[in-house]
Amino acid sequence: MRVGRWVKKWCCAVVMCVLLLISGCDRPLMQNDLEALLSRGELVLITRNNSACYYEGPHGPTGFEYELAKAFADDLGVDLRLKVIEEEADMIAALKSGQGDIIAAGFPFGTQSAKLLALGPGYQEVEQQVVGRRGGPEIKSVGALEAYTLWMTGSSARIEYLEALRRDFPNIGWQILTAYSAEDLLQMVWNRSLPLTVVDSNTMSMNHHYYPELTVMLTLGRPQQLTWATDPRNRRLKAAMDKWFDRKETRGIIDGLVEHYYSHLESFDYVDLARYRRRIKVRLPKYRPYFEAAAEKYKLDWKLVAAQAYQESHWDPQAESYTGVRGIMMLTRETSVSMGLDDRMDGEASIFAGARYLAGLHRRVDKKVPEPDRTFMALAAYNIGFGHLQDAKILAKRLGKPEDSWHGVRSVFPLLQQKKYYRTLEYRYARGNEAVIYVDRIRTYYKMLQSIVDTAEPDYSNDDSLLFPVH
Repeated sequence: MRVGRWVKKWCCAVVMCVLLLISGCDRPLMQNDLEALLSRGELVLITRNNSACYYEGPHGPTGFEYELAKAFADDLGVDLRLKVIEEEADMIAALKSGQGDIIAAGFPFGTQSAKLLALGPGYQEVEQQVVGRRGGPEIKSVGALEAYTLWMTGSSARIEYLEALRRDFPNIGWQILTAYSAEDLLQMVWNRSLPLTVVDSNTMSMNHHYYPELTVMLTLGRPQQLTWATDPRNRRLKAAMDKWFDRKETRGIIDGLVEHYYSHLESFDYVDLARYRRRIKVRLPKYRPYFEAAAEKYKLDWKLVAAQAYQESHWDPQAESYTGVRGIMMLTRETSVSMGLDDRMDGEASIFAGARYLAGLHRRVDKKVPEPDRTFMALAAYNIGFGHLQDAKILAKRLGKPEDSWHGVRSVFPLLQQKKYYRTLEYRYARGNEAVIYVDRIRTYYKMLQSIVDTAEPDYSNDDSLLFPVH
């Protein structure tokens, strides 16, 4: 099938679906759509269930789009309700039939989809990336793509770009797998079930640390902006949305979310992550029972304790630094004495002592600090000392940053190295940059460990859906 005909059929299907749903629900045209939303007391968000949009974390609902929409709903004074829909066409149909108020999809909309929607301001830049695996196809130019099939999820923006690209490179072909998510396709490239995929850069960034052998082969086209979308008939909701995004405070929220979800992913390279993945299989099994038992005793997540131990020592009970900290949890002599630890080189005993020390720091962090921020602050205190954590919170408050959020405290930690700031604080100079890197790396190790331990990696090698004709 020619791609141009396929795109036209896809667009027609979207329009027909929307018209049928609209005619079936007999939705009245509201004179004041925003008042109606406020009256019912909830904002219905249409979004996807993935790492870039929304998922259930250890402390409840989370995700970039979820948290951003929650901030908007809070500003409106209403509850946030989620309607999870994975396909773009289905999202648009649900919006047009009144099943939701806003689409926050985590991907850019194509020209044809945009005609059916009222798009808000752009708030995050993404790119279309061709992703392969080390040792797989070598793609150094767009022309080289003609030798391979590009496997991907349905996206109007992506299809429109490839359609335009095909005018100059007529043999470029692709296959859309509606049964899988973009994250599934990344895993399928990683386990060599597929040669190449095309994903949005935010999805790649959120998942690269799980699959360090993946690499971005090419970036296609120009960067595009993520936007929310609403029904064009909801003019007052659109105006309220535009006004909210235009605020300086909202820009601060977005910057904080970008930092929270992406900043800790930047300090790794392929060698770091590949080595860690191997050691999860080779070294971790020996110490896992101790991590589990210690975490249960001190009411912690064993995967967090294990991730911290890896950052400290790479799970080496004989590790020793030039500063004199030793063992698998790299405890100082003074901390070991206070925790009742006689031999820091005893792996089991060191794990229990380190977990006990972390739990104690967690209790000392103000209870009004929400999770996971409270845990991040406890980890920072483990690295830099509780006094310096308190100094950072004081400094954050002075500088007008939220002292009870990790985002606010994280942003001022590096300032503890500057004389103009540390000389005004009780505990004076500290290597604040190290504390930031320390927590960032533990977060990444934790996410990788959580993914590997909690999620079985499916085998796609015999999946008949991969045999469909190429578009």
